[in-house]
Amino acid sequence: MLWQQVGQTVELGWDFYLPVIMFVGLIALAVPVWAAIGTAAITMLVMSGDLPLSAVGESLFTGIDAFALTAVPLFILTGDVLVRTGLSRKFLDVAEALTCWTKGGFGSATVLVCGMFAAISGSDAAGAAAVGRMTINRLVESGYPRPYACALVAAGACTGILIPPSIAYIIIGLVLGISASTLFLAALIPGIAILVSILVTNIIMNRLYSYETGGNMSVREWSANLGTSLKSGWYAFIVPGIIFYGIFSGRLTPTEAGATAVVVTILMGFILRTLRFSDFPAMLVSSAKVNGVILPIIAFSAPLAEALAIMGVPQGFVTAVTGLTDDPYVLILLMIGILIAAGCVMETTPNIVILAPILKPLADNIGMNEIQFCIMMITALGVGFITPPLGLNLFVVSGITGESILKIAARAIPFVLTMLIVAIMIAYIPAISTTLLPDIYK
Repeated sequence: MLWQQVGQTVELGWDFYLPVIMFVGLIALAVPVWAAIGTAAITMLVMSGDLPLSAVGESLFTGIDAFALTAVPLFILTGDVLVRTGLSRKFLDVAEALTCWTKGGFGSATVLVCGMFAAISGSDAAGAAAVGRMTINRLVESGYPRPYACALVAAGACTGILIPPSIAYIIIGLVLGISASTLFLAALIPGIAILVSILVTNIIMNRLYSYETGGNMSVREWSANLGTSLKSGWYAFIVPGIIFYGIFSGRLTPTEAGATAVVVTILMGFILRTLRFSDFPAMLVSSAKVNGVILPIIAFSAPLAEALAIMGVPQGFVTAVTGLTDDPYVLILLMIGILIAAGCVMETTPNIVILAPILKPLADNIGMNEIQFCIMMITALGVGFITPPLGLNLFVVSGITGESILKIAARAIPFVLTMLIVAIMIAYIPAISTTLLPDIYK
């Protein structure tokens, strides 16, 4: 119904619908997303005749010719080095020491270490795999049912794109022409709010079902335990410290912070003797595979965006939607629903490059701050990553544990609900996203 109205508004024909059908069909056949986007874009341009094919090659290169994109492979590599050197386990030790006084101590520690890992790697799937391998068996030993343990890790890993620095904010900043550093600053409070909501949900579930025993620890015992953990693992926090201080003080761009983090992490691995030169080929190949998924999508999104803009699809979408209702509260809920549904079926990058240019004009039309729109979009996509039954993180955790996706999805519902509440608050309360920003952005 909605796309019918869009079609009537901008007089869309088969030069639009056939490429869309091809894109959906290719995705259903498990063709790589970049190939599906590229095929749809080229078909759209050929059928419409609005842009010469000779311009496609130029668009591919200009789409990725951005200094800010250099940060993406650097943060991915930092996450891989972090795991190889064993520094990620130091994060877990400190997180466990921080939360061991509570009844759901190790569950809360798992969520915290997801947040710590997110502050370095910027990737939710990487966080789900790395943290899941470290914690899920121990969560089960602590008394958690395996499906719930998997759901807890999947939820915590959503912070990978929500807590800065995040690859998602670098990409949406590039697509919409907004500084990544500004988005990182704006995302700090929303990212922490999502992390707290997951922590609170786990504590409530522990209270209801008594999954994890413990928590009977005096203040002296807790402080001694925390002191021991910090003494043996304080150096692991040098890397996130460099990233946060460099970016938020303005001394480093995200790219420079990523490069510095890679070098420092490698040096620490050699100093601790947990990293060898023989580890580099596998480590670089692993990072290249992830990067090889992201960058082609960004490259092929450029001609697609040009084709959609020439056809007037973003403007037609705004006209069609506002023709149904002009209530900004309803329109915001509609955008959140679209983004969560999209987050269920596709990764962050294609969702951003396809949906951001379409939804941004609608957000502008209702007077939403562009920074707030970006934060709302990434947060809603993050909720989609654990929304049953197709959430990406559910598949990642199922893949490393062999647990049934349906069982994990059923246990993920409480986390989806609490994260959704935070996402709606971010969408309706601009101050959550703009409080830390200079007045010029408010």
